[in-house]
Amino acid sequence: MFDALAERKILEAQARGEFDALPGAGRPLALDEDLLVPEEDRVACRILRNAGFVPAEVEARREISALKSEAREGADEAVRLRAMRKLQALTLALCESRGGSFHGFRAEPRYYARILSRLG
Repeated sequence: MFDALAERKILEAQARGEFDALPGAGRPLALDEDLLVPEEDRVACRILRNAGFVPAEVEARREISALKSEAREGADEAVRLRAMRKLQALTLALCESRGGSFHGFRAEPRYYARILSRLG
């Protein structure tokens, strides 16, 4: 409800031209300020990013995306099955790296250990 109201108000303001003369209009956003990174970590993060470093979780999510595509569109059943197994293992590894939590879900430790043992 609130989202719909906010969206409507934004569209109305846009139609009235209220966003047309904002400073920086038409120019790309400066996304290099790292406002979500603590100030004491910004220099280190910038050096790592400029060196091409990607956090392990980001790399894992990229691989998960590629495996999902391969599982759906693989050349044959064996390729799709192998992709699904890798996808399961990678998803669980990502879950484990977050302390057993994946998308806010915290697995019960005994159940989680059984899942890992079956995949291993």
